[in-house]
Amino acid sequence: MKLHELKPAEGSRKTRNRVGRGIGSGNGKTSGRGQKGQNSRSGGGVRLGFEGGQTPLFQRLPKRGFTNIHRKEFAVVNLDALNRFEDGTEVTPELLIETGVVRNAKSGIKILAKGNIEKKLTVKANKFSSAAKEAIEACGGKTEVI
Repeated sequence: MKLHELKPAEGSRKTRNRVGRGIGSGNGKTSGRGQKGQNSRSGGGVRLGFEGGQTPLFQRLPKRGFTNIHRKEFAVVNLDALNRFEDGTEVTPELLIETGVVRNAKSGIKILAKGNIEKKLTVKANKFSSAAKEAIEACGGKTEVI
């Protein structure tokens, strides 16, 4: 096989249908939209969820629960993610964002106890699970709630 002999797999490349290009194309004049009516017009068609005047499904179903607008969403960091830092490092939310462990701390950072920690670190975060706090302190590190 040579470079000039390469071809795409059979059926993987399909030419797009150019509508409104003469009657011989099979999609001329009305461009395959039929004669008149809502769907023949530009911008025609019904909105999402419209069922021809029948009460739409989302209105017929019962509504449940509510959304708390004051909810705090903490970015979660597991213990095994903290092993990337050197011994004696002070781990702050700014450092976690800088190193890419956390993308954005909306309401703050919470440390959870998934995995093991082998380094002696000073960890500053908004919240700690009790198991995570014990694991960090058992390793000789410190936890500080900010």
